[in-house]
Amino acid sequence: MGHQCNHHEKTFWSRREFLFRSGGGLAGVALANMLNQEGLLAAQLPGLGPGGLQVPGPCDELVEGNPFAPKVPHFAPRATNVISLFMSGGVSHVDTFDPKPALTRYAGQPLDSHVAGNIVVRQGFPGPLMPSPFAFNRHGESGIEVSEIFPEIAKHVDEIAFIRSVYGRSNDHVQATYEMQTGQIRMGFPSVGSWVTYGLGSESSSLPAFVVMTDHRGGPLGGPNDWAAGFMPASYQGTQFRATGDPIVDLQPPRGMSEEAQRARLDVLAELNEIDMEKHPGNSELAARISSYELAYRMQGCAPEAIDTASESDATKRLYGLDSEITEPFGRQCLMARRLVERGVRFVQLFQGGLGNQNTDTWDAHSNLIENHTQHAAESDLPIAGLLTDLKARGLLDTTLIVWHGEFGRMPISQRGVGRDHNPGAMTAWMAGAGIKGGQVIGATDDFGYRAMEQPVSAHDLHATMLHLLGMDHTELTYRFSGRDHRLTDVDGAPIPQIIA
Repeated sequence: MGHQCNHHEKTFWSRREFLFRSGGGLAGVALANMLNQEGLLAAQLPGLGPGGLQVPGPCDELVEGNPFAPKVPHFAPRATNVISLFMSGGVSHVDTFDPKPALTRYAGQPLDSHVAGNIVVRQGFPGPLMPSPFAFNRHGESGIEVSEIFPEIAKHVDEIAFIRSVYGRSNDHVQATYEMQTGQIRMGFPSVGSWVTYGLGSESSSLPAFVVMTDHRGGPLGGPNDWAAGFMPASYQGTQFRATGDPIVDLQPPRGMSEEAQRARLDVLAELNEIDMEKHPGNSELAARISSYELAYRMQGCAPEAIDTASESDATKRLYGLDSEITEPFGRQCLMARRLVERGVRFVQLFQGGLGNQNTDTWDAHSNLIENHTQHAAESDLPIAGLLTDLKARGLLDTTLIVWHGEFGRMPISQRGVGRDHNPGAMTAWMAGAGIKGGQVIGATDDFGYRAMEQPVSAHDLHATMLHLLGMDHTELTYRFSGRDHRLTDVDGAPIPQIIA
């Protein structure tokens, strides 16, 4: 259908545009009047600046122009940054942080209804109850027992709150990882780092608010969906950094492109963005993309320096294990994580264990528990302890939340006589920093470590706790999508009382 217009607009409208614009006529006026009478119209929003982007914060304020601009939390936070240490593959809780003497007393006996109740144990090649091959010893003033494979972390038990009653909903690696990273066992939902970035913005204007580093052997189970923004704007997804070489692939401009030429291109994009926003108010996709381009431009000078560990002292490098082939890969990532939070990165996600060979390169100990867990503990124990020591020495531990966990635990019975199968019914996680009272054990599993029994803690509870420490009420942090106010914790979850006390 033809329509005369000035030279800045096209001469013909599509059917969709015609119907959309027609809605702004008498019918739209009548509808607006009816909604106003019923009190259903939204309050007037403040205007947007040139190329501006609407981004509701956790308290429904509107931030102009920059989706990463700092936002006011719901209440005074105890933490301003998070470092999440995810042990991919499924760490055996009964061989690390949840000692079970009953496994020794009843070794060789079947896991029957006395333990499992009405739950049917589904496992390939199930065997009898299997005691841990590792010794547990008491540490610190709190006397908390820790497996011998974590001698360095054991020195920090008085700074750590161990949560022994975490459980999940799936025994599949990918679905269980999604649950711990996004709160849902299906893909397509924003990750916890995306929610934190959406709710609080960034402390840095030159680095991403949400950084991800994967294992040097490959990405985690679930891949990029583990740090995706889901139905939120793409600007909230995690930015993947590499531990060696250029931190971000294709970050640097093409050879021969001057800084002036690159700046001019971005200025043109900003002008086009402003025109688009005037024609289509409320469409944030282009504005979000421009904001990402601007951030990438600023990162060209800042990102390489942020992860350059060469400037660190030899003592600091040894603290993280950079002088050993075994601990260097994950140690470098832990050191980079400290440098990033020091420079205002809000959420840093580290994955230990990657998909090269699933049975050896992750914590997935089906076939050889002793070799598998000894290897991965040796790779991560010293770097994690070094991170805790370094953060505390620099005064950063009080404002940085450290979270250690995996996607599920493992069974108390043997698999093929030498390994353990997946167990979503029980696992151990721990938290440190952010003013958390250390030297405590929260919750408990049954005598054999099969199920979370005392104070069960779900993924939603973990996420609610993390948000609370960051100053956000998990029930108030919502994002409108497909006619519903979504939240990280869905319709469930509560902060762990002992953690937030």
